[in-house]
Amino acid sequence: MNDHLPQSLKGQLLVAMPGLGDPNFFQTVIFMSEHTDDGAVGIVLNRTHPVLKGEMLFRELKINHTKEAGDIPIHVGGPVHLNEIYILHGAPFGWESTLRVNRAVALSNSIDILKAIAMNKGPEDFVLALGCAGWGPGQIEGELRQNVWLTMPGSERLLFKTPLNMRWEAAMKKMGIDPLLLSNEAGHA
Repeated sequence: MNDHLPQSLKGQLLVAMPGLGDPNFFQTVIFMSEHTDDGAVGIVLNRTHPVLKGEMLFRELKINHTKEAGDIPIHVGGPVHLNEIYILHGAPFGWESTLRVNRAVALSNSIDILKAIAMNKGPEDFVLALGCAGWGPGQIEGELRQNVWLTMPGSERLLFKTPLNMRWEAAMKKMGIDPLLLSNEAGHA
């Protein structure tokens, strides 16, 4: 096993290498919400659904919502469990179904947080996503060895404050990397 691989990616960001051709992950930034020997789960932070907005989601679930909540973008969290809703969020963390990722970020998927968001009473910072990115046992470690992803500590600023279309480039720059000069082959610059 490569000693340079982190023991757990939980709370880390995965940043796609420029040559990653899979359209699900091309130039994506993924926040890793879980990583164990059984696999890994994350939410893509920089892809939104081309048409779906909060209003359509809340209507489908018969949840009352404000006009502002109707404009919330719905992220495409990844190609797995596309019919499930995931909310990556900051405080508060006391929702019915919440996985605390670190001191500042949690992942929830219960109706109580959705109702709160719909009425502008949920967390100040959140990403509302359909689907997630998932990897089986050892799969993400293999992709890291193949130079598919770069990893960096999770950044609340990048996660919640950086404009969506700038997240990949901002992550690269935060690591001190010019994406135009980056090679996709391990051991080469």
